[in-house]
Amino acid sequence: MIRIVAPDMGDDAHKHAHWVYAHPRAESLNSALRDAGVERLRRDGWTVDVADLYAERFDPILVEEGSADVRAAQRRLVAADLVVLQFPLWWYGPPAMLKGWIDRVFERGFAYDVPDPSTGRNRKYGDGGLAGRRALAVVTAGDRPGSISPRGISGDVEDVFWPLLHGTFWYSGMEVLEPHLVTNVHGIDADGVRRLGDDLAERLGAVGTEDPIPYLPMTDEYYDHSIALRPHVSPGLTGGAAHRRRRA
Repeated sequence: MIRIVAPDMGDDAHKHAHWVYAHPRAESLNSALRDAGVERLRRDGWTVDVADLYAERFDPILVEEGSADVRAAQRRLVAADLVVLQFPLWWYGPPAMLKGWIDRVFERGFAYDVPDPSTGRNRKYGDGGLAGRRALAVVTAGDRPGSISPRGISGDVEDVFWPLLHGTFWYSGMEVLEPHLVTNVHGIDADGVRRLGDDLAERLGAVGTEDPIPYLPMTDEYYDHSIALRPHVSPGLTGGAAHRRRRA
C-alpha cells in the first residue's frame, strides 16, 4: 500500500500539481486549455506532472486491485498538492477512460476508508486518504451557459458534478474547488480558444488561495447515525446546498 503524506501547502514556491487529462484527440480545445493551464502553473513556480490517459494508454477496466500500473498512478497522485481532472462532459459525466482511472486508482484503503488510528473509524468525507490536497475539475461542454444553471434544463452546476465534487474529491478528503466549466464550445474560433485559455490561466493564478466549497464534514455534529443531516443543520434546504456550511 502506498503511504500517503499530506502535502505542505505553506510554500507556494514548492507546489506540485498532477494534471490528469482525458480527451481522445491530440488537437482539440481541451489540449489548448491544458497547455495554457500547465504553462501558467509552471510560470508561477509549480512543478506539473501531466497524465494524458489516452496517450499513455491507461487501462480503465477494473478487474483486480493493486496492480503495478495502479500503484504507479497512486504514487503520482500522492505527490501532488493540487489535483486537476480535465475532461469533456459526455452524458453528464466524464469519459469512461477517466471514470475507469478513478475506479482503479482511488482504491479502498488508499483514497477512502483509511482507518483513523486514534478512533478506529474509517476516514471519509473531508478526512479521507487524500486529505491536504486541493482538487479542481476543468470541464468543457457543448451546452449553452443557461442550460447548466439553477433553472437550466441540465441542472445546476453542483447537481451535474455532485458525484465528482462531493462523491469523489470530498469523499477522499480533498478540498474541492468550484469546477472550471467551459460551455458552448462547438465551432469556437482561434480567438475564442485563446480567450478561454487566458481565462483558465487567470483562474489558476489564485488556485492555491481561493476558497474551497465549504462542504460539511461527516461528524456527529452534522450527521446522525443514518448519515443524514440532523434536523437543525441547513433547515429548509435539500440537495447539495444543504451539505455546505453556512457562511457568516
